[in-house]
Amino acid sequence: MGRGAGREYSPAATTAENGGGKKKQKERELDELKKEVAMDDHKLSLDELGRKYQVDLSKGLTNQRAQDILARDGPNALTPPPTTPEWVKFCRQLFGGFSILLWIGAILCFLAYGIQAAMEDEPSNDNLYLGVVLAAVVIVTGCFSYYQEAKSSKIMDSFKNMVPQQALVVREGEKMQINAEEVVVGDLVEVKGGDRVPADLRIISSHGCKVDNSSLTGESEPQTRSPEFTHENPLETRNICFFSTNCVEGTARGIVIATGDRTVMGRIATLASGLEVGRTPIAMEIEHFIQLITGVAVFLGVSFFVLSLILGYSWLEAVIFLIGIIVANVPEGLLATVTVCLTLTAKRMARKNCLVKNLEAVETLGSTSTICSDKTGTLTQNRMTVAHMWFDNQIHEADTTEDQSGATFDKRSPTWTALSRIAGLCNRAVFKAGQENISVSKRDTAGDASESALLKCIELSCGSVRKMRDRNPKVAEIPFNSTNKYQLSIHEREDSPQSHVLVMKGAPERILDRCSSILVQGKEIPLDKEMQDAFQNAYMELGGLGERVLGFCQLNLPSGKFPRGFRFDTDELNFPTEKLCFVGLMSMIDPPRAAVPDAVGKCRSAGIKVIMVTGDHPITAKAIAKGVGIISEGNETVEDIAARLNIPVSQVNPREAKACVVHGSDLKDMTSEQLDEILRNHTEIVFARTSPQQKLIIVEGCQRQGAIVAVTGDGVNDSPALKKADIGIAMGISGSDVSKQGHV
Repeated sequence: MGRGAGREYSPAATTAENGGGKKKQKERELDELKKEVAMDDHKLSLDELGRKYQVDLSKGLTNQRAQDILARDGPNALTPPPTTPEWVKFCRQLFGGFSILLWIGAILCFLAYGIQAAMEDEPSNDNLYLGVVLAAVVIVTGCFSYYQEAKSSKIMDSFKNMVPQQALVVREGEKMQINAEEVVVGDLVEVKGGDRVPADLRIISSHGCKVDNSSLTGESEPQTRSPEFTHENPLETRNICFFSTNCVEGTARGIVIATGDRTVMGRIATLASGLEVGRTPIAMEIEHFIQLITGVAVFLGVSFFVLSLILGYSWLEAVIFLIGIIVANVPEGLLATVTVCLTLTAKRMARKNCLVKNLEAVETLGSTSTICSDKTGTLTQNRMTVAHMWFDNQIHEADTTEDQSGATFDKRSPTWTALSRIAGLCNRAVFKAGQENISVSKRDTAGDASESALLKCIELSCGSVRKMRDRNPKVAEIPFNSTNKYQLSIHEREDSPQSHVLVMKGAPERILDRCSSILVQGKEIPLDKEMQDAFQNAYMELGGLGERVLGFCQLNLPSGKFPRGFRFDTDELNFPTEKLCFVGLMSMIDPPRAAVPDAVGKCRSAGIKVIMVTGDHPITAKAIAKGVGIISEGNETVEDIAARLNIPVSQVNPREAKACVVHGSDLKDMTSEQLDEILRNHTEIVFARTSPQQKLIIVEGCQRQGAIVAVTGDGVNDSPALKKADIGIAMGISGSDVSKQGHV
């Protein structure tokens, strides 16, 4: 963000005169960025908001005021970091580290040749050839390394790709389409399904608005946005939309509360580009080796120089002795050997779809001792899949494997027929056109993640959902909203030419409240206390597995009262929505990738500590961690021990628990010493509900323990941690451009 970049959160806006001061100031700014996002706009009432930003909430800003703010704050864009010119990068490869020793050797050789040429009529050319060879080795390996790393840091370019181009604003009561860079703080902005959010917004009104925050928080579920203040944490509350996230469906109006670098995404970008990248272990080893070799060479050279003078050689001969011994101690072949070995390994990795962006990262990867892995899309497939169903008072397991090779369940029950019909009809997701030859689980869908999961499940179990919908045409619908937490539709019944069926799905407890009977083995029986308890147990069990549970119910509407052609009014509700018949539950999860448990096992056996760091909920994170072996069987967390012994959590000694699940809100209040203690005392750790800044703090904590840290991730929220880690591994084809700026 142009000129005012970082002024709100920079404690030292004055630049110190000396270099040391500037460095300190940069450190202070980065420390400030590492803190959690501090804003209170989500807590303000609409009147207070209007006063704070001096804006009319119906007409928006005046054009003049918008111009003034734009002049004050600069454009709504991310400031590119200072880039290193290509020639500087090339020179670093030519004159950095080990190369400098070879250059000194080459210069000394030319010097020796010069001395000999001055003294002798026919000098031997040995030193000249040796100097040329040394120089050639350095130049060739330097060019080679430069070429390998020329595909380097494009961090900001990929953030730019994520930046929206146009925005719809209301100014002086008129809607106008403007370039997103011209959006200013206080602007009244409208977003609709399919739009990118042009800046951080405080929602003032919305209609069924959902946003995809997965790039920022790691939640694969679209999040509802509404004007209500629902959470202290601005990243969790429903009334804030974030710059550069996508609006999936619905519409919303909001006031711009931050633009450019001051947005949450802008802070992450600044943090990622401002971090100093530490040196790799191999670079430190080589530097140590150079110092050692130089010390030995100089000592031996000087010793022989003194000796030769004592023995009566002329001082010129003694100097050539000196140079010869120093050059003889320089391992000329080492640089070429290291570069070739690392390049060959990088080429082999490339054949396995692993692109290495920094040659030294290959060696770092080999010396990794701790892996901090993101969950969504890295350990999991990043596609919601139906995992379990509960009907006929039994939990049935669905097939969650990527290639649909897993176990199935008995589909003959009439209750399953009813449940699959509700899941297919009360569902707005559709397959995108032209994918008939692709396997169902790999097809792209248009619609909500949960609904897409149901659509794929029913398509696999019962055949074409489109044909089912054609045979039972929809005549009325109430879409899902956060107030009533259900979705309802009414269809003409294919099996009864005159009547309709009402189908409903939603939050299980809300659905059950509307039911008076339950379908068991195809027969309706009264919903008594016993069945309610059975429902409660099933709901708790599936919820405890970290799955998102939905309830389904139906009602066959009497044809006498609701004949074909009846006008159903979804506003006045001229049809029953109580005393329905409960059919069953279906639960979804973003399942682990097939290869992950084996990979985690191999890391463990190699002595590598695997830590999960995710923005998702603790229960889900713990369930996935257990599923992939990050929390191994038999290892308990403090909460597990408390539940087993039936005592309060505060009475359990934390050291007894090998596993540990840390919530982001607890991490926020921890000192670095407390974090260090957790990392030291627990072998299996899951961090849940973490912000991008916290991911970075966790990586720094592991590095304080002396670990070589690898970070795997695929979202924007992983980019600062990827950059800070000793080795950053950007995962997956679905990974964002920003995260692909890791090392591998």
